[in-house]
Amino acid sequence: MKRSLIAITLLSLISTPIIAKEFVITDAQAATDVGNWHIDNKALGIDKTFSVTQRVLHGGKQAGVRVIDIDNGVMTISLIPTRGMNIFEVKSGDIRLGWDSPVKEIVNPSFIELESRNGLGWLDGFNEMMVRCGFEWTGHPGVDDDGQLLSLHGRVGNTPASTVIVDIAEQAPYTITVKGAVYEKTFKKNDYEVWAGLTVVPGEKSFSLHDQLTNLGDYENEYQIIYHSNYGQPLLEEGAKFSAPIKEVSPFNQRAVGEMNRWNQYAAPTVDYDETVYNIVPYADSNGKTLAMLENKRGDKGIAVSFDTKQLPVLTMWKNTDTLKQGYVTGIEPGTSYAYNRKYQRELGLVPKIKPGEQKTFDLTFTILDSKEAVQKTAQAIADIQGGKPIAVLETPLVNLP
Repeated sequence: MKRSLIAITLLSLISTPIIAKEFVITDAQAATDVGNWHIDNKALGIDKTFSVTQRVLHGGKQAGVRVIDIDNGVMTISLIPTRGMNIFEVKSGDIRLGWDSPVKEIVNPSFIELESRNGLGWLDGFNEMMVRCGFEWTGHPGVDDDGQLLSLHGRVGNTPASTVIVDIAEQAPYTITVKGAVYEKTFKKNDYEVWAGLTVVPGEKSFSLHDQLTNLGDYENEYQIIYHSNYGQPLLEEGAKFSAPIKEVSPFNQRAVGEMNRWNQYAAPTVDYDETVYNIVPYADSNGKTLAMLENKRGDKGIAVSFDTKQLPVLTMWKNTDTLKQGYVTGIEPGTSYAYNRKYQRELGLVPKIKPGEQKTFDLTFTILDSKEAVQKTAQAIADIQGGKPIAVLETPLVNLP
């Protein structure tokens, strides 16, 4: 049952327990937003420790940005409704999912010009642990076949959510869901609605994304999505390793060809390293599910990313082991597409279409691995999916870039 925003705010300020329920904290249609806001298990009369807090940032380019911190008792997730429901960082004990970008503020999209620097303006706000890249297009900037300039990685990551809802289940395990409606609408172009959701259970060191894309228009259109998840220290270090059940791996460009013999291994921070990128077609289990893992050198910490290959058939692995100040980071990026500009991916069969009224769903789960046993268990799951099947290692890029 929904209540008015005023009633919700008042209830959150008094000590009398209230039933678990749904909170609408932003509603563009009603021109309302609760601003700084907090709810926790005590206010809801629940004996599992958790809290959900929205804070409004001030100063600099972060002015007006909303951040929602979800503390489930063992992990804190910082979600950014103002930036397409992206995730800024996740912290659990001495493990941090995220990285240190030269961009220190959580930048309000109003300060981003996506087409600046020949379509690289997206980088002016890039510092998140997970950013959605899409949905009308994704990939490197460039001019499409019709002459349109496609900026880096699309627009959704710089689009504020129009509606944000926090839902807390009334019964154990008291699942917390935060979802936001993000719209990509352009006259004569596309009319997309994306419900971007994050779900977490109190006491668990994993969380899931569930996104639903709907074509509200009257015409079939193309779509693309990459879930650009990014990790720096302490997981990324010299000797860290990436693994996945791999059917095929190829270098993204000529720069990556030179490292094919060590493509899944990481170097220490390196001056002038820049980046290398690899295209992966993963194997999946009988249900179409697969996973990828980044583990540290000791093999006692890591992150596992599981996803559905029927929804997200390919995987990009991005290595940017530049200096710490420049941005020492790697990306594990499930998607419908690789990071090439859209015009190159049609021939690869990686620019799907969505019919009028049709819905597409995307599901991913991120699990923190905080012990050698957890890392080994994930490594075994990857080996089981691989099942001794061959890996095709291509020596040349899929696309001959200019």
